[in-house]
Amino acid sequence: MLKIFLINVLFVGLLQADSINVAVAANVSYAMDDLKKEFNKMHPDTDVKVTLGSSGKLTAQIKNGAPYDLFMSANMKYPNALLEDKIAVTKPVVYAKGSLAILSVRGRDFSKGLELLTDGSIKKIAIANPKTAPYGKAAFEAVKNCKLENELQNKWVYGESISQTVAYTMTAADVGFIAKSSLYSPKMSHFKEGVNWVDVDAKLYTPIEQGIVALKDKKEVMEFYDFILSDKAKEIFKNYGYLVP
Repeated sequence: MLKIFLINVLFVGLLQADSINVAVAANVSYAMDDLKKEFNKMHPDTDVKVTLGSSGKLTAQIKNGAPYDLFMSANMKYPNALLEDKIAVTKPVVYAKGSLAILSVRGRDFSKGLELLTDGSIKKIAIANPKTAPYGKAAFEAVKNCKLENELQNKWVYGESISQTVAYTMTAADVGFIAKSSLYSPKMSHFKEGVNWVDVDAKLYTPIEQGIVALKDKKEVMEFYDFILSDKAKEIFKNYGYLVP
């Protein structure tokens, strides 16, 4: 009887657990586990399911009917587009501001800034696709502002998202433009500032304001939406190298 009772309790618990589907820009992947854990302390019955990708591709999926409840973009452009198309049910709000870094598995002389990328020893540079990934667009903007786009045009290795770009930087490229937030992952903690990575001068690219919109007016969705804009979430974003509004 006890066994049957426990099974029934488990079954009822599963029925009561609500799930929400959140489309998340790849650069936020490193912070998502901590964000979900903190959210579930307050809302233990809500299962947050995350789909990661480039903001452009996630937006295309949403416009084509993908069943996402909430969208955390890497910029404000795509959430604004969803509002204009009357798909979003809230106005876009900035939840965090991201920044760029250059990473190399090997030690480099980063005192040269972006001029380092013209060095003959650097043959492949990983960058997120600037057409679909806001961090890729920002990286390309920085390169153009340094008037290096022509010199570097044959060195690009494109990732579909910033997380794929980090993977390319670690394996297939000599150096890569990454989201600074990725450096706060435990797997990246052994890389040293000034030796393996350096910030890209923020004056070289438009600030990366990351926007959130709800796609469904559902209690659990709005609870997660409110949490992402809360002080608790801001602390987590800060811990992963973001600036917060």
